[in-house]
Amino acid sequence: MQLIQEHEENFTTIKVENSRLDASIAPDFKRQMEDIIEHNKHHIILDISSVSFMDSSSLGAMVALLKSIKKHGELVISGASGTVLDLFQLTRMDSVFTLTKDVSDAQNELH
Repeated sequence: MQLIQEHEENFTTIKVENSRLDASIAPDFKRQMEDIIEHNKHHIILDISSVSFMDSSSLGAMVALLKSIKKHGELVISGASGTVLDLFQLTRMDSVFTLTKDVSDAQNELH
């Protein structure tokens, strides 16, 4: 699981480098993200623009992360497209998460 962090004053951007977020990766993804959230108690932008496939186990991990970050900040997901965006819409998670088309829009959302 490859995550690249970029820290700004008010938020941290996490770029998922994997093209798939599925059941084989979801536990490691959740663990790494929990560690990032614990050490960066502010807003997180999760850039999933490189992800072309995501399953329900990864979506479940994101829901858990959203719950844990609510104590400290906000989670904004950027770059969801294609079947990944469809998954958010079909499960109605697009009404639970803040979704933006790119990182720049996510940064504007947090200011």
